[in-house]
Amino acid sequence: MTTGIRFDRGHTDDLMTFLAASPTPYHAVANAAERLEKAGFRQVAETDAWTETPADGAARPSGGRYVLRGGAIVAWYVPEGATPHTPFRIVGAHTDSPNLRVKPRPDSGAHGWRQVAVEIYGGPLLNSWLDRDLGLAGRLTLRDGSTRLVNVDRPLLRVPQLAIHLDRSVTADGLKLDKQRHMQPVWGLGGDVRDGDLIAFLEETAGIPAGQVTGWDLMTHSVEPPAYLGRDSELVAGPRMDNLLSVHAGTAALAAVAASGAELPYIPVLAAFDHEENGSQSDTGADGPLLGTVLERSVFARGGSYEDRARAFAGTVCLSSDTGHAVHPNYAERHDPTHHPRVNGGPILKVNVNNRYATDGSGRAVFAAACEKAGVPFQSFVSNNSMPCGTTIGPITAARHGITTVDIGVAILSMHSARELCGADDPFLLAGALRAFLEG
Repeated sequence: MTTGIRFDRGHTDDLMTFLAASPTPYHAVANAAERLEKAGFRQVAETDAWTETPADGAARPSGGRYVLRGGAIVAWYVPEGATPHTPFRIVGAHTDSPNLRVKPRPDSGAHGWRQVAVEIYGGPLLNSWLDRDLGLAGRLTLRDGSTRLVNVDRPLLRVPQLAIHLDRSVTADGLKLDKQRHMQPVWGLGGDVRDGDLIAFLEETAGIPAGQVTGWDLMTHSVEPPAYLGRDSELVAGPRMDNLLSVHAGTAALAAVAASGAELPYIPVLAAFDHEENGSQSDTGADGPLLGTVLERSVFARGGSYEDRARAFAGTVCLSSDTGHAVHPNYAERHDPTHHPRVNGGPILKVNVNNRYATDGSGRAVFAAACEKAGVPFQSFVSNNSMPCGTTIGPITAARHGITTVDIGVAILSMHSARELCGADDPFLLAGALRAFLEG
């Protein structure tokens, strides 16, 4: 598609680096925070007082700030001249992806095999996790209450598939996987399986004294790095594009806007939540209070009142950015016949009249204006009427905070696979649209 845009593969190169370095939500927000720190943002603690008002009572800008909580990050930039009732422009995304997560008693095994007990998180395509070299990463909690990130980014585990000779029915009836019996990975040999073996291994790997880890949030990831694909390298294959592609684009857009020195009519915000894949109902999910609390405290820190908060929220718009479905060449009948989003065709605007997406006509106009300003083409997506429609943090954000919300994203294939596929130009196009939106 001809757009008149000079595509920047440097952005996509950086996305691939970000994906590889972010095997868990905890790593993703840490990497986003590091990039924002380089752009002049600084972390604020939720337990500290957020006073930004001098003794004379005149509100002053706070510059770039961010809050980290678990696998979520909320970052914002207050420009010169912002008032307590200045509205926000929010890019919303999520940091979690479907995968296999370690159970409270992780050590198991049978018949001479040592295995790790895992629970299924979200809605992964289970077959995509078979016969794939897996690493293990996440967050360890120590006796003193501190946390430590760990990432074993080498082939450590594998979920072996049953040989066809032992199940001839698979060719006729298709592969049927039991989540409990068939998805437990192996990670070694030995008949003596003892509680604590996996955690002791991770303590040694992370350089933590033995017996200090008392809690963990651990998950598997494919260790195969992201890669360009196709005759002309016009595609990208990689893990966790749903939805770290949007987290990366939102981080890049916010950092660029903060560094531009441009006059901004809004306060740009990035809100990347955890737990979207299982309903968003957590203290770090979009259905929790994190975003609303941060925005309110920002208003009050600038000397604002509840009236200022109400005025700011009334003028606020959120772009809920999440991946969507590109038309599949082998299953085109599953898509709406008049809406066939294509990779490298620009971001998609998601619409569903039953409010599975939050987009309405006025929201479409906001997104169209941002794309026009950025010179970015966009496409529309609606589900086939005979197929169920997925959802995002968009409707949750709109309902919980009473703010105008628009659902957008990048069209991909193989959503919820251990390895997904997108166009190599679309991440750059999305970031351009997000930056124009944040600039107003």
